[in-house]
Formats: sequence, C-alpha cells, structure tokens
Amino acid sequence: MQRPLLTVLVVFTVGVACRTSTHTPPPAAENSPAVASVPFDPEPWRAEVDGLLRDALVAGRSYEMLSELCRVAPLRLSGSAGAGRAVTWARDTMLALGLENVRLEACMVPHWERGSIERLELLDKGGAPAPLRILALGGSVATPAGGVRAGVLEVRSFEELEQRADEVRGKFVFFNRAMDPGQHDCFAAYGGAVDQRSAGALRAGKLGAVGALVRSMTQRLDDSPHTGAMNYDEQSPRIPAAALSTLAAERLSAALVANPTLELRLELDCRTLPDAPSANVVGEIIGREAPEEIVLVGGHLDAWDVGHGAHDDGAGCVHALEAARLILARGLRPRRTIRVVLFMNEENGARGARAYFDAHAHEPHVLALESDAGGFTPRGFSTDAAPDTLATLQRIGGLVARTGAERVFPGSGGVDIGPLAARGVVLMGYRPDDERYFDHHHSERDTIDQVHPRELANGAAAIAGMIYVVADAPQRLPANPIPAPRR
Repeated sequence: MQRPLLTVLVVFTVGVACRTSTHTPPPAAENSPAVASVPFDPEPWRAEVDGLLRDALVAGRSYEMLSELCRVAPLRLSGSAGAGRAVTWARDTMLALGLENVRLEACMVPHWERGSIERLELLDKGGAPAPLRILALGGSVATPAGGVRAGVLEVRSFEELEQRADEVRGKFVFFNRAMDPGQHDCFAAYGGAVDQRSAGALRAGKLGAVGALVRSMTQRLDDSPHTGAMNYDEQSPRIPAAALSTLAAERLSAALVANPTLELRLELDCRTLPDAPSANVVGEIIGREAPEEIVLVGGHLDAWDVGHGAHDDGAGCVHALEAARLILARGLRPRRTIRVVLFMNEENGARGARAYFDAHAHEPHVLALESDAGGFTPRGFSTDAAPDTLATLQRIGGLVARTGAERVFPGSGGVDIGPLAARGVVLMGYRPDDERYFDHHHSERDTIDQVHPRELANGAAAIAGMIYVVADAPQRLPANPIPAPRR
C-alpha cells in the first residue's frame, strides 16, 4: 500500500502521563488517539525508566527465574512432559509475580520424540567403523531396524543437488554449506544456510536418496551437533534426516575427497506421535485508562530436547516476565494493558502463534514485542514500523541507552508475533549481541551456565523501559498499513 503524499510526522503528543499504583483500573476509556501534532518527547518518562533499569540490576530476578525454568523443565519440546511442566511453571510464576488475568490458552501441538538411538558410522576401506556425532532433525522418520547403509553424495546447494540428480538414488545426500562467515549479521548467515535443514530431506527424497545429512547451523567448529525442524510433504518419500556436528562434517568431507566410494551407516529410532494438548500462558498488567489496547511482550516456552533451552528461548520468556515484574514492583500501572504471552510450539510448528492470532487478532494491539535471540548483551530492537513510528520508537530507545539497546532499526519481529502483521500491528524484536548465539542454538551447549546474569538483566531492563513508555504514552502508536492479501 502506498503512503499518502501528506504524512503526519509524529505519533505521540508531548505530555506527562498520570501514573498510579492502584491495582483496580478505572472503567475502559475510548481508544486513545493515534495521531498528534508534535514530535514525541520521551523525557517525562526518564525518571521512571531509570528506576526500572536500576532495579533490574540491583534487585532483578531474571537469572533466578531462568535457573528455575532450566531446573524444572530443561527438555521441553512441544508435546513432552517437560513442556507440560514448563506450562505449569509459567502459570505459577505469573501468579506469584502478581500478574492479572493469568490463564492457559489451549492449543494442540506436534509431538515428536527423538528416541534413544542416534548413530552414524563412517565405513571406509575395511577399517573399524568411525562414529560421527549427529542429532536427528526434529520431525525425522526413523530408519529401519539395524539402520541404513549407503554411499554419500556431498553437495553445497540445492542447485548442485539438481545438477547431480542422476547421482542421488540410493545414497545419502550430505548438505555441507556452512553459514557465511562474511556476514556480520549472524542471523542473516543462519538464514542463508538453514534451508538445507528445513528442506534438505524433502528435496533429496524426491530424487531417490535414502537419507539426508546436514552440517549443523553454527559457525563454531566443535563436536556438538545442532538439531532443528525439518519438513516433509504428502507426496514425496520420507527419508531419515540428521545434523552432523561441524567437526563431523569436516571429517566426512575430507574422507570423501580421499575415497568418494565410502559408505555410511545411519540408525535412528525417532517417532512422531499424535498431536498433544498444550497451551500458551498469558498474564496481564491491566491498563488504567485504555485496558482494551494491548502492548504484547513475550517469548516461546518450548525448547529443543537437548541442553536447557536457556538462550533459546528461556531467556526470552524471563525477559518478558521480568519486564512485567519490574513495572509492577515500582507500583506503575500504564494507560494500556501490558500482556505477557509465553507461546508454545515455536520450534516445530508455531501452533501457539496461530492459536493466539485466532483468539485475539480482533483486539487492538498497539505493539507486539518478542524476545527470541538469546540473553546476551543488549544491542537494540528491530521493527517493521513505518518511518514515522520508527522515529518515535527510536526516541524511546534513547531512554534505555545505557543498557546498550538504544538502537532501533528496521527489521522483523519474531515467529510467534508474526501473524499479527496481517492486522497491521507494529512488530518489534529484541536484538542482543548475536556473535555467540549460534554457538548454543538448538544444541547441548544451550545451558544455564552459558547465560551471564547481568547481560540477561540488562535485556529485561531495556524491554521493560520500551514497553512501559509505549503502554503509558497519551497517544497510541499508529497501526502499520495492512498488507494486501497474497494471490
């Protein structure tokens, strides 16, 4: 949609919001106006934001909460007992923090189990089998009992796969495209390689491969494989798929140079069970003047079944919880409702995101902010906001500058809040330093000891400051233009 030639520059009026610590909001007011005549001045909120930032460091609970989540439910893939414990923990934590309207919002989720056998052996020149470290990809089918033995075709792109299609049948396809080390944005590097994991088995299976092997999505060279979701379709053969550690990928590639006819034996016993009941966990700080207007903050509660899910996305969950707790602890009640949503099933289906959209898309969301990039040092926020709204959010970012998160720049929000874009909701993603994120992502390395308490606390502080000012300002952020329907 084209923007009008005459664009109103500013979104918020200058003014000091009335604050109150009462826990009983007055009756709902009419929706607050979205357009004003002068640029937004965030200074009236500086003292309160400064207080939130200090409290996060001297009296914060983010690391305490994350440690508890990692202890109670370290393995919490959708449909698992761990995911159930995480839902209970999240509900109980919200109640203990004093959030209002705490509830579980049901959704059905995929239920895949890894099993107990994950074995890949290199068989070369009659020597003893050499084990290679792997993790089954989420959603993979099992191998037949005793495994699958076959030769290997190494490729680095889908284009190369198609060019060598006549070599595929009866072999493993080994996708060995590394994340681009020349990318300064590690998420961009991840995006440039992850198609191998998500669609490699599908593409290889169509050409007659017996299995798919994928280099782990990390730039770290070690022997810790990284799992993640993969996809099949209804028409193509379903072949087993696993991720090799980066060291294993290097060893296999070198072995293929020395002997292109070597064979591998792969054995997996993973399985997919019927969809299981689960829930998003929701709690609120009810707005004092416009409670029907929603500022959403959240992360995803599920995590892969290796490690603790500490950075992905336990950190995002406690960022949201701690931001709400900091606001409550100061006795602040913003004009609009702050809604904390801990989504279920981001990792392998986004069913919680869809369930939330179906239940709440009609409500006037002012902003949706997701933290799903780890608990590292804050660097800022990305947003899909239109230029005028972006300028407003950048001014608010200045209030949290000392956390390191003052930069607000064009970009995306997150998987779980993504569907709300169809309703014109402004989306925002918390962006910490990403240099180490993919060292841990979806691997056994994603443990609580890899999270620094002050880095985590500063992230919660930055988020608290951002959402509080947006929720309390006299005028709401204008909605984005609603995208035209896809044809």
